[in-house]
Amino acid sequence: MFLGTGSDAGKSVIAAGFCRILHRKGYNVAPFKAQNMALNSFVTMDGKEMGRAQVYQAAAAGLLPDVDMNPVLLKPYGNCKTQVILQGKVLVNDTAEGYYRMKEQIFTRVMESYQRLRHRYDTLILEGAGSLTEINLKKSDIVNMEMARAAGAPVIVVADIDRGGVFAALIGTMKLLTPRERKLIIGFIINKFRGSIDLFTDGIKLIEKLTRRPVFGIVPYFDDINLPEEDSVALHSGRKGRRREGADVRIAVISLPLISNYTDFDPLELEKGVSLWYANTPEEILDASVVIIPGTKNTIEDLKWLKEAGFIPVLENLSKGGTSLIGICGGYQMLGNEIRDPYGIESATSRIEGIGFLPIETVLERNKTLTRVSGRCTLDGIQGEQGKGVPIDGYEIHMGKTTVFPGTRRPFIIESKEGTEPEYEEGAVSRDNLVWGTYLHGLFENDLFRERFLIFHGRRGSSGLSYRAYLDAEFDRLAAYIERNVDVEHILKTAERYR
Repeated sequence: MFLGTGSDAGKSVIAAGFCRILHRKGYNVAPFKAQNMALNSFVTMDGKEMGRAQVYQAAAAGLLPDVDMNPVLLKPYGNCKTQVILQGKVLVNDTAEGYYRMKEQIFTRVMESYQRLRHRYDTLILEGAGSLTEINLKKSDIVNMEMARAAGAPVIVVADIDRGGVFAALIGTMKLLTPRERKLIIGFIINKFRGSIDLFTDGIKLIEKLTRRPVFGIVPYFDDINLPEEDSVALHSGRKGRRREGADVRIAVISLPLISNYTDFDPLELEKGVSLWYANTPEEILDASVVIIPGTKNTIEDLKWLKEAGFIPVLENLSKGGTSLIGICGGYQMLGNEIRDPYGIESATSRIEGIGFLPIETVLERNKTLTRVSGRCTLDGIQGEQGKGVPIDGYEIHMGKTTVFPGTRRPFIIESKEGTEPEYEEGAVSRDNLVWGTYLHGLFENDLFRERFLIFHGRRGSSGLSYRAYLDAEFDRLAAYIERNVDVEHILKTAERYR
């Protein structure tokens, strides 16, 4: 199990690296994180929702994602409220206090998922959340030391040295643990190191002397291995998106306060001839050739923010000038005439006018749509040869039901699962073809669709990028990087004693 001295220490990346390392060594390995808090989520093949971090860890292990790998997903949506996803389905919308009161019930289900994985795989890579020594939250813990104890898992503590204070973080962590908990700690990995490691030799000796635990390795800081991010920390830290001079296609993604599933746009960031950035103000979208309003965990409140921040008149002027405007999921809902929330699911505001670019209306309902779909894109200029439509697949995660006015063109034809139902149309397109919206996440992971989309918006030629092959190669690079800097065999031999 990998636990951290704090948030963003690199636990998810290290865990993904070990999933790939063990997979390459022939282990039947799977990831597991009891509880995730993130607005980046995914729909599995059986229509259940889970955090993206374990999706990519599963890919690193050569597996399809399974909600048992992340049985609890918390999705905060404002006003101190959180949607609790348990084993892939919505359990409740509640406050943190209400969630903690359900600890016993929830942890029973967490252990059900854990035991199912134990019987299917010979090795599990467990991951914690935040700091393992949040002593004020210890009584409600189900993801850090509580999970380590329940699993009897040997624990490697990951510390982020780039922030400073690594001695206090590691030595203080050990001091705050109980004797029983300390027995599970087998050593440390120091992450995000800059400079000469030789100059830190005395530091390693001090840590090992004062904790009586080995430092298994020091992982130098890297920014040339591209892996999907777990949550909004990457946006706030500036790790996501960057402007590129002379790009053929300039894409601005509006950074909504409760933005969700921004990993939708990761494939676009990797493309040659593309500049993609996240915009916090209207001024930052003025030079874009494409503006995307992304998904959000609270459509109404983020639409209010868009209006108050002055985005609407700028979007209107850009659209009149030929800039493409795209809405994904919550962004799609915002592009319509009206959004209603009669049950108070997301907001105390029961009705709000939309931006009005698309002839649609949305009502937020109690039941959540979770489904994987495949079909074809029929957008003008993207649909492919003879207008047959470019094949796509993706998934839907939303609470809203959208009514599209008669006569409105639709951008996608969806083929039903296993051919049991007739095809149907999805999304909406404006008359001038400059504005379109859809509920489909994962669109830009479709290589042919992404290529045609970029060429339509001015990119010269094809890059030939296969996103899935690219990610697979990045997992291999990550595994090799960790193996160069961490004594993996020492960790495996020490862990064997806990079997």
